[in-house]
Amino acid sequence: MRRQFLLASVGAIALAGSAFAADLPMQAPPPPVPIFSWTGLYLGGQIGYAWDHDNISSFFPLLNINNSLSDSPSGVIGGAHIGYNLQINQWVAGVEGTVDGTSVQNTVLAAFPVPTVSYTTRASIQGSLRARAGVAWDRALIYVTGGAAFAGITNNYFAGFPLLLSDNISKTRTGWTVGGGIEYAVTNNWSVRAEYRYSDFGHFTDFPFVTVAGAPFVQHHLTQNQVQMGVSYKFDSLVPAPVVARY
Repeated sequence: MRRQFLLASVGAIALAGSAFAADLPMQAPPPPVPIFSWTGLYLGGQIGYAWDHDNISSFFPLLNINNSLSDSPSGVIGGAHIGYNLQINQWVAGVEGTVDGTSVQNTVLAAFPVPTVSYTTRASIQGSLRARAGVAWDRALIYVTGGAAFAGITNNYFAGFPLLLSDNISKTRTGWTVGGGIEYAVTNNWSVRAEYRYSDFGHFTDFPFVTVAGAPFVQHHLTQNQVQMGVSYKFDSLVPAPVVARY
């Protein structure tokens, strides 16, 4: 009798425990871990150094002499950028616009004629509108970039004693630019970058007032190398970041 009572008690306890366990809510699996996404609108600033090369050619018809010079303006370059990226798997594509102010300037002296003639090249402002494409490894992005480049260029022509004539000619040049860089997202919104670009603003011809010095026209071909460091702020995207499920 006692044995039957014990067995019945054990059975009742087991049934009660099973029913209680059935009433407990099931533990949900952990949520998927989000991966950083480069998708979104961003803006920021950049600063660096630029070194240009200007091939200058002037012709003096009175003496049938062609004067060729190589000018190397250089200086600090810095400004702001804005762009948008779209990430699909590891691939990132986007567009970016920049505007920079520069201290790029240099003066060279013509070897002929006498009195001395000097040429000064100054590129005080420039910008670009480019496409970007790259590969992302989570928060690291390696990319290439290319597109249109714009520059405000001023050339000063000065004829020394005894003429003492000076003329400034300013123009806006359109060219092309290509380059690449690496960017790293420090947080979900802030990233830092390092970038190199080469720009070509093409050939152009000036007709300075100092033609009385003997050169009716001066030809230029301006190219530029630049390296810049930058920081960007990416606004939170309305598109959810890609996720990888954990099982």
